[in-house]
Amino acid sequence: MPKIIIVNMDHLEIQTNRTIGKVIELIHENYIDWMHACGKKGRCTSCKMIVDEGMENLSPLSAREKYYAEKGRLKPAERLTCQTILKTGSIKIRVAEENKFSHIDYSE
Repeated sequence: MPKIIIVNMDHLEIQTNRTIGKVIELIHENYIDWMHACGKKGRCTSCKMIVDEGMENLSPLSAREKYYAEKGRLKPAERLTCQTILKTGSIKIRVAEENKFSHIDYSE
């Protein structure tokens, strides 16, 4: 069963019965606010996550992620939640500093 742990939201755990899904969909299906300024289309980096563990459980970089990586807007441990599919297993992620909401208390 795929699992997402959001480290800087007090290690919030999301488990899903889905066998596959985009990370942002899994987060939103669990009623967790996560920024996505372009409507989940990969046209910005506002849904960026920092992957602490489990990169091997994610889909390869999408064309949009490659574009932003080439422009220096995505570092090696960063992925776009709207483009990344959690295939299996677990991931530990963090909300990027520049994408934090003001109405949420983050633990880091």
